[in-house]
Amino acid sequence: MHTIDALPIMADLAPESVTAIVLAADRKSPDAVAIEAGTRCKALAPVAGIPMLQRVLQALRECAPVDRIIVCGPRPDVMEGLPELQELFISQRIDCIDCADSPSASALSAFAAIPPERPTLLTTADHALLSSQMVGFFLRQARLGNWDVAVALAEHQAVVARFPGSRRTAFRLRGGPYCGCNLIAFLTPRGRQMAQFWHRVEQDRKRPWRVVTRLLGLRAMADYALGLLTLEQALQQLSRRLEMRIGAVILPYPEAAVDVDTPADRHLAEAVLSERDGAAGDSEPQR
Repeated sequence: MHTIDALPIMADLAPESVTAIVLAADRKSPDAVAIEAGTRCKALAPVAGIPMLQRVLQALRECAPVDRIIVCGPRPDVMEGLPELQELFISQRIDCIDCADSPSASALSAFAAIPPERPTLLTTADHALLSSQMVGFFLRQARLGNWDVAVALAEHQAVVARFPGSRRTAFRLRGGPYCGCNLIAFLTPRGRQMAQFWHRVEQDRKRPWRVVTRLLGLRAMADYALGLLTLEQALQQLSRRLEMRIGAVILPYPEAAVDVDTPADRHLAEAVLSERDGAAGDSEPQR
């Protein structure tokens, strides 16, 4: 966990309960993952026989602090032929709203349905390996940080060691690099302003140096290019620039950095789940 001393400590720490937003719309159409899987959208593509969206919703529901979920697309009629997923929406009273023209715009639409003081967790439907343990660890550490916004990261070295040959986007920071994990906690009303800035840099999510330039300025970009910028320095400068406390939680789960952007990612996720299920079976007592 990385702490920041750039701004004074605030008293409005996140309470136990959290609302989760799941971004489930396709970024582009047609989507290669949906085409290969033969589904109407990527979120419904099965991974080891279960739609990715269903896996994410189950992980969130198994995490005690999460007591409400809002899904931004697909609409319920798109889920015809998936009775288990439909039943999950009904039995767990999961809300569904139309997606907007971008992930950040969809998040802003969902925020409009959530009281400003309500802590909110944001994730994506293609986070096929998400688990309640990952979510719980992230939320616990985020609360301890006393931040407005917390982002989840994984050490790139750990991700490469766990998944050799798999390409993952990384922020090349000194002491890192780090991979994003598609988990963001907006812990205070002030923290929600981060979504506005996210909208500005959304198109550059695969070009980390452009994000650094827009949010931190040319000096930070130079340090980043030279490999001199640390994660702590980046968070401190970003906190000052946006006038909010921003922190990062380093997750001890390399799987958290795997999102399903391509058919190859889907096959990787299936291999991980098959390995996980096999390990669980081996640990069962013999009868």
